[in-house]
Amino acid sequence: MKYKRKKDKDFWQMARAYLHDFMPAVRNQSDKSVAAYKQSLNSYLTFLESKKGLKEDQVTFDAFSRNNVKDFVEWLHKKKYAPKTINLKLTAIRSFLKYCADEDFELRGIYNDVCTVRKVKEEKKPIEYLQPEATKAILTSYDTRTAKHRRNRMILILLYDTGARVQELSDLSISSLHLDVPHPYVTLIGKGRKTRNVPVMNKTVAHLRKYLNEFHPDLKEAPLFYSRLDGKPHQLSTDSISLILKTAANAARVTCPEVPKNVHCHLIRKTKAMDLYRNGVPLPFIMQLLGHESMSTTSGFYAFATLEMMTEAMNKAAPAFEDDEKIWKKAAIKKLLYSLD
Repeated sequence: MKYKRKKDKDFWQMARAYLHDFMPAVRNQSDKSVAAYKQSLNSYLTFLESKKGLKEDQVTFDAFSRNNVKDFVEWLHKKKYAPKTINLKLTAIRSFLKYCADEDFELRGIYNDVCTVRKVKEEKKPIEYLQPEATKAILTSYDTRTAKHRRNRMILILLYDTGARVQELSDLSISSLHLDVPHPYVTLIGKGRKTRNVPVMNKTVAHLRKYLNEFHPDLKEAPLFYSRLDGKPHQLSTDSISLILKTAANAARVTCPEVPKNVHCHLIRKTKAMDLYRNGVPLPFIMQLLGHESMSTTSGFYAFATLEMMTEAMNKAAPAFEDDEKIWKKAAIKKLLYSLD
């Protein structure tokens, strides 16, 4: 008797194992990453029900055919999803099917077929970053008259100097700082709970020491940046940090027109990386600073010459000419040109 797989049961069991066991435990993905992958799979299930007439109890691995996935991409297109969002959802489906194929060899054919579905072409836009004048205006927008302003100023300085993601900055604690070493650094916990050490400038170290003396005089383990609720310190949220930056940008824009309207934490991160790149720091170092797993991720954003860099390079490469007199108008040259000797 030929073995018949219970495909409906296998799908839901594997989907739960993938989201609740494999992603958080094996891949060490954060809750936000797991939620994003779950949302992508839910989008595909919604598509199957609305366009293919498959209800939840009817979904099997057969529903993950190449044609269905292609139709799913077209469906997202018609719903006006951005190409990047569509590609992220397609990546989530591929990742899930790869896990299933590794668990059950009979599913490898489905995974291979779906891998042949091409991603949507994304329009590559020039990277956005702040000019030095705008960066300086934002970082110095908070004065030092109040404790809250001093805290906010320290947040912005460290956000720029480390190139940290906003969640990484929010998660910093006292033990994250390593200031009493020959080369001071900060330990950041990035995506997938992976840690990386980022050096900080001597000026930033001096700012941090003053901040610690005021806000953490006992140096006991606690969130580095906090607000007080009911008399107790609570870790500052990412929303609070984003609001601090937005307020600083609005204030800086009054005196510095170079500050753009939409200033967000990731813009500060990209600005730091671009400043390093423009100053000749090799891409592998920038990759390590940003916590990118793949060099392609870094080079995709930063491995191109900016307009300023191209202009400077062209000026250096061009030979120097005297502006006061054209070379062919000089007497000695004219004698050579108009002579039978």
